[in-house]
Amino acid sequence: MRLFALALVLAAVGVFWFVGQLNQPYQGFSEPVFVEFAKGTSTQQMANELAEKGVLAKPWQFLAIRALEREKTLQAGEYQFTKAASPRDVFRRITRGDTFYLELLVPEGFNMYEIAEAAGKLGILKPAEFLAEANSPALIHDIDPAAPSLEGFLFPNKYRVRRHTSPQQLCRMMTAEFRQRWLSLHTTADLHTTLTLASLVEREARRPDERPLVASVFSNRLRIGMKLDCDPTTVYAALLQNRYRGTIYKSDLADESPWNTYRHSGLPPGPIANPGLGSIQAALAPAESAFLYFVARADGSGGHTFSESLMKHAAAVAQYQRATHH
Repeated sequence: MRLFALALVLAAVGVFWFVGQLNQPYQGFSEPVFVEFAKGTSTQQMANELAEKGVLAKPWQFLAIRALEREKTLQAGEYQFTKAASPRDVFRRITRGDTFYLELLVPEGFNMYEIAEAAGKLGILKPAEFLAEANSPALIHDIDPAAPSLEGFLFPNKYRVRRHTSPQQLCRMMTAEFRQRWLSLHTTADLHTTLTLASLVEREARRPDERPLVASVFSNRLRIGMKLDCDPTTVYAALLQNRYRGTIYKSDLADESPWNTYRHSGLPPGPIANPGLGSIQAALAPAESAFLYFVARADGSGGHTFSESLMKHAAAVAQYQRATHH
């Protein structure tokens, strides 16, 4: 009887120790570690890898939890471990698919050069490699055969990216987002023209409520054959030629690039930035106005003064210059 009681006690101690091992936080690493599981990785391989990286003390701990929770699905992907965690916590993270990712924020109006810089700062790719991919219109050639690059089609959004996301994968994600947003508008308007105009509106309009007005100025000018004289196109022409110096010089305004709307009438050959939905909608439905000019206000509101005649515009420009030179 005493032996039986002793056996029960030992069994209870064993169970207690076993459960304790599965719930005991462990950290066998000093720096954050990454563990990546490809699709088809076996439970044994996962257990071995986790133990080798110091995430678990022993492989059997992971295998034991797997035996207890057979109905759960282990998710492939890359996981980052930064602090002590119990084998049970580690197992649950992998069944949740709580994989490691970075967030790439692409604001409305960013051009591909700015996107390349932002992705470079995240450390996921080299800016030059992204630009090489973005300079090829192959991914959107089916919807816009006239597109010179992916500019305009890299939809502004917050993207989840991995450490090994390639430039092509990123471009594919962003152009797929654009396709979805464009389809949601249910329009039969010409894509190339609309997107090019929207990109000019995005770079010029600081306030969302002024986008339709800015679009009306450009539309009115296009209708009468008047040059657009849009500063951001001059900047973009300089960027394409790798000579932009942070401000616009007279030599930039005189440059014969087809992107420079101070030298050429009509729209530039393609978008100069990646517009958001608001600017695309403004390009599709500009406000009805007689305005041909606009100049920034000096009140810090981000707004513009719109004019229908050169005389009124000159007065607005003079007012702006007086306010900013005091």
